[in-house]
Amino acid sequence: MAAKVEIYTWRFCPFCIRAKALLDRKGVAYSEYAIDGDNKARAAMTERADGRSSLPQIFINDSGIGGCDELHALERGGQLDPLLAA
Repeated sequence: MAAKVEIYTWRFCPFCIRAKALLDRKGVAYSEYAIDGDNKARAAMTERADGRSSLPQIFINDSGIGGCDELHALERGGQLDPLLAA
């Protein structure tokens, strides 16, 4: 069974685009929540992300992993594939 991957984004955010590009290259299906200008959605995301309000915010199996830099660090460290396989 594939991991449940969710990503909160702004449509023109370069970090959001970079994070989605990595997921796309890996063939990962994900749910994207584009929250451009939606303060209520951003507040809900911030609460879910333990106070982190930067974008993107990425969740794998309901666990917040952080943003673009954290996603790429997991990939470089060989830790992303096991998370996605869980």
